Amino acid sequence: MLDSITIFLAGVFLLAGLVKGVIGLGLPTLSMGLLSLVMRPAEAAAILIAPALITNLWQMLMGRHLASVVRRLWPVMLGVIGGTLWGADWLITADARLGKTLLGITLTIYALSGFFAVPLSLQPRKEIWLGPLVGAATGLISAATGVFVMPAVPYLQALGFSKEDFVQALGLSFTVSTLALALALASTSTLNWSLGPMAIGTTAVACLGMLLGQVVRQRLTTQKFRLIFFLGLLMLGVYLAAHTIL
Repeated sequence: MLDSITIFLAGVFLLAGLVKGVIGLGLPTLSMGLLSLVMRPAEAAAILIAPALITNLWQMLMGRHLASVVRRLWPVMLGVIGGTLWGADWLITADARLGKTLLGITLTIYALSGFFAVPLSLQPRKEIWLGPLVGAATGLISAATGVFVMPAVPYLQALGFSKEDFVQALGLSFTVSTLALALALASTSTLNWSLGPMAIGTTAVACLGMLLGQVVRQRLTTQKFRLIFFLGLLMLGVYLAAHTIL
């Protein structure tokens, strides 16, 4: 007989996987926010590692231009690794409520800028020095909150990828972020290996949700995808901010 916690976990990762399948992100944000209702942030992050890693690898490998995406984004990825490991203790010692509130407000502002079509563009010659800075900032924020979204997502959007390449770039960024967070948790002895069986179950449910979400995304035009993408970010941002404030 399934207990209430197991049912709750299944529902969380099915929903998070569905959102990720449609817009390419949202699994860590939704999962960390909802799991924090029933457990400590470090425990939630430990459960999140396996579902996040598998779904991000899947998303990264689904596209057709992985080599070119990696060549363009390697400075960002180095920054992500460095920033996450540098902030390894933050998930345990940082004020999780403050961090998630600020992250939610930032996501909300970014989503609203997308709705109002504020242009984001970046000259290629700036990528080599700005990329590592964006990656390091993303790593520090993920070390403090367990969420890999900011400021990597607006940076990737500014690079002008097509819809599918953008989703693949997100997959690459989130895969590296997840691996770096796992190393950070392991280095602080926070990675609880006893949660392994639970992580396997949540991974399967998250993959099911992601598969359903991908079916939905393939039926979307670029314009509808953009609308749903920013709507999803807005909902995530408002949810994070409101949840931590209230």
